[in-house]
Amino acid sequence: MTTLTTDDTASAAAAATTPGRRRPGGGLGRYLLVRFLLIFPTILILVTTVFVMMRATGDPITAALGGRLTADQLAERIHDAGYDRPIVVQYLEYLGGILRGDFGTTISDNRPVTEVLLTYGAATLELAVYALVVAFAVGIPLGRLAAARRDTGADATLRVSAVLVYATPVFFAGMLLKLVFSVWLGWLPVAGRASTGAEIQMQRTGADTGIYLVDAISTGDGAVVADVLEHAVLPAIALGLLTAGVFLRLVRTNVIGTLTTGYVEAARSRGVSERRLLRKHAWRPALVPIITVIGLQIALLLAGAVLTETTFEWKGLGFQLVQYLLARDFVAVQGMVAMLAVIVALTNFVVDVIAALVDPRVRY
Repeated sequence: MTTLTTDDTASAAAAATTPGRRRPGGGLGRYLLVRFLLIFPTILILVTTVFVMMRATGDPITAALGGRLTADQLAERIHDAGYDRPIVVQYLEYLGGILRGDFGTTISDNRPVTEVLLTYGAATLELAVYALVVAFAVGIPLGRLAAARRDTGADATLRVSAVLVYATPVFFAGMLLKLVFSVWLGWLPVAGRASTGAEIQMQRTGADTGIYLVDAISTGDGAVVADVLEHAVLPAIALGLLTAGVFLRLVRTNVIGTLTTGYVEAARSRGVSERRLLRKHAWRPALVPIITVIGLQIALLLAGAVLTETTFEWKGLGFQLVQYLLARDFVAVQGMVAMLAVIVALTNFVVDVIAALVDPRVRY
């Protein structure tokens, strides 16, 4: 007969009261579910804030058409649009419309806001992708270089440059780039998404996706593709450098932090070269904060796109948003800002997923 010792009894009791072992992937599933469910209150708060701010200036009809219509005509338009009803009723109908994909109808040109979003959203998406490519191509390699050359002249130069490009207003950077590369040197187009001839050819033989690079490639004409890319260079640099400065400093700080951790010091003591330490040991742990910040930078890119598109006459959501603001078309502004809020919330969810896949510690 076997006799249980006190330690055996304690171990058995602990095993009985300890929850079952976490199954592989369970933590990730719960994490993603929670993050996904948080999208809905986030969007609700953002949409509600936009609705309240737009209504704080009065009804949109009066804001857009006041002074151009008689009092009776104005009252009739307000009644037809339902802006004389209680604010709670308007809010609930507004939420119901968003759930159906209806963001309202513009006042100045009587177009569904959804149509405006589809027409101009592709241009803004294309510009944001170009800017992210510039930000990654410039910020991440230079950030790693600054970390590898810590406390040297090259490091100091890169840090100061990062602060300068981040602090420079995007419209000023855009005008400076246009002055140098378009006016003085004549290397690149001054504005627009493509030349008139390229746009005509894309309309005739392109895919008509609204993303000019895709449409240009679908024509099979290398000259059209080159024309589209030439028009994209300056806007992408003006907007991308803004984010590149953030990436440079963030990569530098996180890589330096991981280079001083215990496991990296242990690898260094075994004679591992600094280049290998950076590439194999320090880089991946430094990625998680960088990936997280990328989601925040998407919102910055969308905000910067307003000024970039206006500066370069890049006809996207930012450019059109300015036109509706000048026309005091608050219905259009409300719908476009609400849609941008939805995009930012969904982008942050995607970034959370990527961060959880890169580093399992994020899931718990």
